[in-house]
Amino acid sequence: MDRRTLFISALAVLVGGVASVLALVLQMLIGGITHFAFYGALDWTAISPAGNALGIWVVGVPVLGAVVIGLMARYGSESIRGHGIPEAMEQVLVNRSRISLRVLFLKPLSAAISIGTGGPFGAEGPIIATGGALGSVIGQSIKMTADERKALLAAGAAAGMTATFGTPLAAVLLAIELLLFEFRARSFLPVLVACTVAAALRGGWVGFAPFFLLPALTWPGVNVLLACVPLGGVVGLLAVAITRSLYAVEDGFSKLPLHWMWWPALGAIVVGIVGYFVPRTLGVGYENITDSLSGRMSVSFLGTLGLAKLLSWVVSLASGTSGGTLAPLMTVGACLGALLGKGAEYLFPGLGVTPEMAALVGMAAIFAGSARALFMSVLFAVESTWQLPALLPLLIGCGTAYMVSSLMMHQTIMTEKIARRGVRVPSDYHSDFFLQEHVGAHAHRPAVTLEAEQTLESALAWLKSGEAGSLHQGYPVVDAEGEILGVLTRKDLYLAKRDPQARLRELLARPALVIEEQADLRQAIKLMAVADVGRLPVVSGHGAGARLSGMLTRSDVLGAYRKRLEEQYHVDDPPR
Repeated sequence: MDRRTLFISALAVLVGGVASVLALVLQMLIGGITHFAFYGALDWTAISPAGNALGIWVVGVPVLGAVVIGLMARYGSESIRGHGIPEAMEQVLVNRSRISLRVLFLKPLSAAISIGTGGPFGAEGPIIATGGALGSVIGQSIKMTADERKALLAAGAAAGMTATFGTPLAAVLLAIELLLFEFRARSFLPVLVACTVAAALRGGWVGFAPFFLLPALTWPGVNVLLACVPLGGVVGLLAVAITRSLYAVEDGFSKLPLHWMWWPALGAIVVGIVGYFVPRTLGVGYENITDSLSGRMSVSFLGTLGLAKLLSWVVSLASGTSGGTLAPLMTVGACLGALLGKGAEYLFPGLGVTPEMAALVGMAAIFAGSARALFMSVLFAVESTWQLPALLPLLIGCGTAYMVSSLMMHQTIMTEKIARRGVRVPSDYHSDFFLQEHVGAHAHRPAVTLEAEQTLESALAWLKSGEAGSLHQGYPVVDAEGEILGVLTRKDLYLAKRDPQARLRELLARPALVIEEQADLRQAIKLMAVADVGRLPVVSGHGAGARLSGMLTRSDVLGAYRKRLEEQYHVDDPPR
């Protein structure tokens, strides 16, 4: 924590506010395009395409929208294609969190066209991508480090999600799990600030209420908690199947003898046909999730809607159009959970499992399994419904789905695409071993020194003698009082083009760089890297009273890390 964190957090206030406005504008655009495309009306309010009276002509609406998106991607920016979150992840990992200004405008516009013309996506993915682009653009306009720019990118993305769903804590966790790849105060505090601003503005615009309204759930008994284990396992298997299917269909598109600009139009044909037979698959479909969670759908329609939405979404997203993953996945997960809940209620009436509880667990678990955003999935379900009794079932179901997914596939629905391009995505967050180890515990003692007044000739003769200590690669040079003047390596001595009678103090190129015994190994590594040295004299005490006590080399640091690995891994199972 430092003053720069306060400065970035102050910028996050701006990012959160503007991202909230962009989220509102995007939702209005989606509503306006939906009204015009399906009803021929001019209106900016949210509406479902399901009530249209276009008949078979409805098939052409998604196709026309997809053609426009293909042109925008071809001649505007290819970055508008895809989920939104994976593209933001890639910019964080390989491009120092830089997103172009064009994406800030083209992504929401393309998403509005895609969803407004019937694309089976939620608005949250594009809003997250747009908010991230906003944070990145602001970060590029002011001199700052890549880490600070990453914090602003994540702040914008999380604020966009908060402005959509009113779930600030889940949005912070999404940023930590999918964008920041770390848990540091200087990274997540700006995100927290932006989400707070977005939540407050959203409350002022639409009020404070759960995003998904459903009947109050009862606190679960032991039987319900146990039932969440197989429920989470089944949903986890579906998450794996969906991820593999999505990228299999995407590979199929890549083999077509057509330019990728036309792929979205081909995918949109499927969207239109499915939408003709099952109109509720068209558009955002948040009402589908609400109805699934509320138990208002029949068994037959739950199965039909879940399968139809899955087919429409997989084909459309794999074609490279502009869309998201959260709402479609949660629709499918909620439908599956409600089906399993109704089945359990019919077969085991005394178990206590309700379709509403099972649907909520299914909704969250499918995202936990497919995206591996475990804690975000749990908190999103609680925050978006205000159903605290579901917390334990959600933890169990999402945790099980996460475990099944982790065992069955290495990548996730968010990382597979960028992993194929050679981008390595961090998946583990753990304490820094080097911060926990003191320099004094790993330094060589005692330090073998050279005298400042010693001649070069005598020093070289000693190195060739093979005496104890003469085989080291570097030596502190000390004066008569024992003060460290610098460090000379064997290379320095052998390549010195000086009079053999020159004093060693004359060969020193710079003052001594020393490190205290109580410093941690992380500080030592940083000093070695910045100064480009391979060894540091270790001192005890401070200031004028400091005395040389040892030497720390790069080999010592690696040796410490090797011992740590031996503690973590079995000897027959080395780290990979």
